[in-house]
Amino acid sequence: MTYAIDRILLSQAEIEARAKEIGEQITEDYAGRNVVFVGILTGSVLWMAQVLKSVALDTQVDFMSLSSYGAATHTSGVVKIIKDLNMSVEGRDVIIVEDIVDSGLTLDYLKKYFAAQNVGSLAICTMLDKPSGRRVAIKADYVGFEVPGEFLVGYGLDVDQRCRNLPYIASVLARDGDDLIQ
Repeated sequence: MTYAIDRILLSQAEIEARAKEIGEQITEDYAGRNVVFVGILTGSVLWMAQVLKSVALDTQVDFMSLSSYGAATHTSGVVKIIKDLNMSVEGRDVIIVEDIVDSGLTLDYLKKYFAAQNVGSLAICTMLDKPSGRRVAIKADYVGFEVPGEFLVGYGLDVDQRCRNLPYIASVLARDGDDLIQ
């Protein structure tokens, strides 16, 4: 299977400007509090770094790695933890940073996980929100952009671990031989 960029949906400048707005809003919302940002690897890294540049708070950062996609372009529906937190978050204000909210399965799983960790508060910050893909009801607290129901790459999002380094968000077309798969 090969993939080709169909069209660019969001430019690097648009993404960076929105990340700055969200970082400033988080600073206002969490004034005087020590927040733990939990990035969901690997897709959230670029977005989280961009948001954190505009967060003027005492923060800590940790990462988790979960999987529900593998090499596929659609979720398998089964979420598993590959890398857990390195710190305790009990009683802490936690902001989960995600690249995209699609089916909602991963974040639904994480909400239950963090509830069991007895966090003080929990919020979700996502670069992209794709409501058309929802399989469970999840609402992010901080949303960069709402996007259409297409498979997207760039700025951390991948197709089979490729295209994460693109400085923009684009939709992709898949080609199987000479046949186009949409």
